[in-house]
Amino acid sequence: MDMTDREALILLNMVEGLGPKKIEKILSSLDKPSDIFTARKEVLDSILGQGLSLGVISKRDSSEFSKELKLIEREKIDILTILDGDYPALLKEIYDAPAVLYLKGQRSSLRGSCIGIVGSRRASFYGLNSSERLSYALACLGLTVVSGLARGIDTCAHKGALKADGLTVAVLGSGLLNIYPSENKGLAREICLKGCLVSEFPLTMSPLRQNFPRRNRIISGLSRGVLVVEAAKRSGALITANFALEQNREVFCLPGKIDSIQSKGTNSLIKQGAKLVDSVEDIFEELGLELKNTLPGSSDSLSSEEKRIYDIVSSEDKDIEAIARSCGLARPKLYQALVSLELKKLIKELPGKVYARR
Repeated sequence: MDMTDREALILLNMVEGLGPKKIEKILSSLDKPSDIFTARKEVLDSILGQGLSLGVISKRDSSEFSKELKLIEREKIDILTILDGDYPALLKEIYDAPAVLYLKGQRSSLRGSCIGIVGSRRASFYGLNSSERLSYALACLGLTVVSGLARGIDTCAHKGALKADGLTVAVLGSGLLNIYPSENKGLAREICLKGCLVSEFPLTMSPLRQNFPRRNRIISGLSRGVLVVEAAKRSGALITANFALEQNREVFCLPGKIDSIQSKGTNSLIKQGAKLVDSVEDIFEELGLELKNTLPGSSDSLSSEEKRIYDIVSSEDKDIEAIARSCGLARPKLYQALVSLELKKLIKELPGKVYARR
């Protein structure tokens, strides 16, 4: 696409009140996007009405727009527009697909099959552990993990995919130069190396409350399905699940204890028909995907950590605490080894976090 056309879409995306559907209307009314820079007020009035047309005219002559273009160049931000051939096909299908995506990292990471993983910011140990473990397994098996870089479940989802040396995409509710939460700036840098950061917002946009539902529709829009790991009754993760249903995506839920406040939302979704998940195979089966990178069921070539745990889980079933006491590994290393052994079909997880040899 001509750079001037790209700049035109960046401009339109910056005009307050001008959403994807109205941008679509403008594009269909002009010969080419760059005509927005020379269109007379009467023409814009006829397309948008006086209020929005004034917004476009004032924005195209503003220092704010000029500064945005300079920041994009200086920070080496990749711009993907809805008119580009490699715009994600699934995202393009949704009702209000973003006209512009700001990317930092590897654009190619948007091309594979994606699974959204979302959940509570105030998650339990069970939720955090499950998010990282399932994300690790899904990434090992070839799926790109998409989440929102938030505290809690999102953070663990990204970390699980990175530990698997897999692909992960973080969709932000702020501009790419305003990472939120700030404690995840290091994680964001890691994600750029193996996946990418995505935002539809101008580069310095603050993490405003109203931005996050818009962010959530992109998480589900990019994904074949969305896995809600843990969510209370009014969790923002349920907004993502609702978007997924509207977009004809599959919704998966990890069941939680019936008396757990953090699991009220997920358990309710299951009662409403969401697919209950207790292994990654459930997800692949429902999506009709073939398992990739499945590891052979052999105890040869195990890492030292895997061998230690495999020996502990002998003929007697062992719960997670007994394994932890016996192996002496830090929890992240322990979970990583357990998932790897499960993928190699050497052990299986039983109810109550109990493990046994297959």
